[in-house]
Amino acid sequence: MNTLHSYKLSVKWTGNQGIGTSNYKDFDRSYSIQIKKKAHVLGSAHPQFRGDKTKHNPQELLLASVSSCHMLWYLHLCAEEKIVVTDYVDNATAILEETKDGNGKFSSIILNPTIMVSEKGIIENATALYKKANEFCFVANSLNIKVDLQPIINSQD
Repeated sequence: MNTLHSYKLSVKWTGNQGIGTSNYKDFDRSYSIQIKKKAHVLGSAHPQFRGDKTKHNPQELLLASVSSCHMLWYLHLCAEEKIVVTDYVDNATAILEETKDGNGKFSSIILNPTIMVSEKGIIENATALYKKANEFCFVANSLNIKVDLQPIINSQD
């Protein structure tokens, strides 16, 4: 039997300027993601869609979810295999294709981590585990696009 995990949060629109959505240009796209006992995340639409560029947008949050989920699985697998990772920075990118009618979807997500491991002799295994992590990443497995992997793995020695 599969194990089910439940997640709960509230997304609260904070952009009512006093007249609601009476006109497309008369409301702010700001919102707050609220999760019990955690700091609120302030969000807005992407600036191109009338959003606040100082706040996180849904597209960035999706990319961050894929990148961080993949990283956490990778670190987990490395720890199990006694591969010591000492640094991990992912400069992830994504492309959203918007159609003329305003519809759109992500066409690519690329994870570009630079990973440091403790010794040169484990780089091959560390690379194999990076690809294996993709099989386990809950978020990536929930998407209908392929997540491309382009890791750079170096050693401290």
